[in-house]
Amino acid sequence: MEKIFLLYLIFVTSFTFGQTAEEYISRGNSKIYIKDYNGSIVDYSKAIEVDSNFSLAYYNRGISKYNLQNYNAAILDYDKAIELNPNYSDAYTNRGLSKFKLQDEKGAIADYNKAIEINPNNSVAYYNRGFTKYALQNYRDALADFTKAIELNPNYIEAYSSRGNTKSKLKDDKGAIADFNKAIELNPNFGDAYYNRGSSKNSLQDYKGAIADFNKAIELNPNFSDVYINRGNTKYTLQDFKGAIIDYNKAIELDPNNIIAYNNRGSSKTKLKDDKGAIVDFNKAIELNPNDSDAYFNRGNSKFILQDNKGAIADFNKAIELNPNYSLAYYNRGLTNYRIQNYKGACLDWKKARELGIGEASELIKQYCN
Repeated sequence: MEKIFLLYLIFVTSFTFGQTAEEYISRGNSKIYIKDYNGSIVDYSKAIEVDSNFSLAYYNRGISKYNLQNYNAAILDYDKAIELNPNYSDAYTNRGLSKFKLQDEKGAIADYNKAIEINPNNSVAYYNRGFTKYALQNYRDALADFTKAIELNPNYIEAYSSRGNTKSKLKDDKGAIADFNKAIELNPNFGDAYYNRGSSKNSLQDYKGAIADFNKAIELNPNFSDVYINRGNTKYTLQDFKGAIIDYNKAIELDPNNIIAYNNRGSSKTKLKDDKGAIVDFNKAIELNPNDSDAYFNRGNSKFILQDNKGAIADFNKAIELNPNYSLAYYNRGLTNYRIQNYKGACLDWKKARELGIGEASELIKQYCN
């Protein structure tokens, strides 16, 4: 699970004093810096009362409303700022961000396009457009935008990290690591870059390197639950199941509703032959997400091991209902059917598993179904 960064708001200050509207802007800016967004809105509104054509006041008030998650109201302020100043590149950039938050990706990209048309050197607009394309899984175009943002600002830490995530999505983990290295070079305390680099190292089977990066990410941010999950996954791969469980425990402590942590802890318990404990975890995963086919499949496996054939078949049935192409669920249901002497059902399941790509099913069909 990679982490990509929050999009950027562009904040503009005004240092011209002597006019009442400017003084309100200055006071509002001071409040926005200390995150007193409601107070800053009062001051920006006062500036607008004094000068209703003051585009900067609308723009900065839009930023305050954005930070209060009032995205529709923020858009109205950016609209007014743009009406008063049609070449306000930063206003288009920030309006695009508000539209993105409202899941209007198409509208967001249109605004970023306009911001770039007005100011081709607007690195934030390229970055935010890349972020939006990444969210739309348009990874190649996202990569181009992150690269342009870096070209315009060679010290753009977040752009390196987001480009690294994009390269990882494109299966270029070596290239991703190079970008995470650069982000870390620019900011050695950038915990997310260590986390993402660890994920890429894990993909390249550099498990020790991955754990070292996850350790550093945890050192920098001890409350980042996803890092514990990924470090646990790496320990699982290295067959350190007890160590994996310790990490999943911590992830659950930090995020009691983390389905992945329950599922993976259950799988680790199975490896340690604690199938009753595993079932408890799979039960919790299903409680949190009744449509999690993997949790039903995993619980079915534990029930199979515990000789609960009826319960195992019920879980494999549910996994297949949720995911009709779940090849392993057919395969394991076939094993369970064979155990209870439902040979016809077993053969049908193995044939379906073979059809879906499980080569081992062919041997069972050859041995038991002819």
